[in-house]
Amino acid sequence: MTARRSDEEANPTDEVGEMKARDIMSRPVVAAAPTTTARDIAIQMFTGGFSGMPVTERDGKILGIVTEFDVIRAIRAHQPVGITIARDIMTLEVICVDVECTVDEVMKILETHRVQRVPVTEGGKLVGVISRPDILRAFVEPNFMTFD
Repeated sequence: MTARRSDEEANPTDEVGEMKARDIMSRPVVAAAPTTTARDIAIQMFTGGFSGMPVTERDGKILGIVTEFDVIRAIRAHQPVGITIARDIMTLEVICVDVECTVDEVMKILETHRVQRVPVTEGGKLVGVISRPDILRAFVEPNFMTFD
């Protein structure tokens, strides 16, 4: 994304077609191993301020995703969160996008599938996550910049 002077009049939605997933994804991204307990995932989610976490192999291959709802379902099913593991509660069908996917495509996926986040991959490996707040940050607050 190109930086703008604050006095320029521009419509940030003009850039939707130009921006790629890599431009707005959050990273580094925290992922759980398939044997991570639901308790540890829940703690990581609420201390990290996110509502879902990819589950991956050590090499970054995505196996599933655990959301707050998955942990809540485990609790409601009386599964002890201290010993219930990600593999047992994760959602297997994960909608992912490639780093070269346009932001417009990402927004369409979030809306169509009614998901709050999508993992971003490069070469089939997890490299970031785009959530609804990432989209808002890119278009509602275009005058703020982050440098890595």
